[in-house]
Amino acid sequence: TEQAAIGKLNTQAASNGTLFKLVIFSLSLGIIPLTSYYGSLFYLWNGNSTLAAITAIVAANLVLIAYIVLSVLEDKQA
Repeated sequence: TEQAAIGKLNTQAASNGTLFKLVIFSLSLGIIPLTSYYGSLFYLWNGNSTLAAITAIVAANLVLIAYIVLSVLEDKQA
């Protein structure tokens, strides 16, 4: 029964870490593209909204790729 309790605690810790990562990446997916759009619009591309939108799209895709890579690495550890 002691091993079962330890296994249950490990499972809960893993699921809590997964939920935390999901929340962090969800917030990042909302914040990073917006800040990269407006930051690049005014400071990098001098008002060119097309290039700023491309920058935001690239930023959003980088967040998604990071989440996928982290998920795959986490799955390999288990």
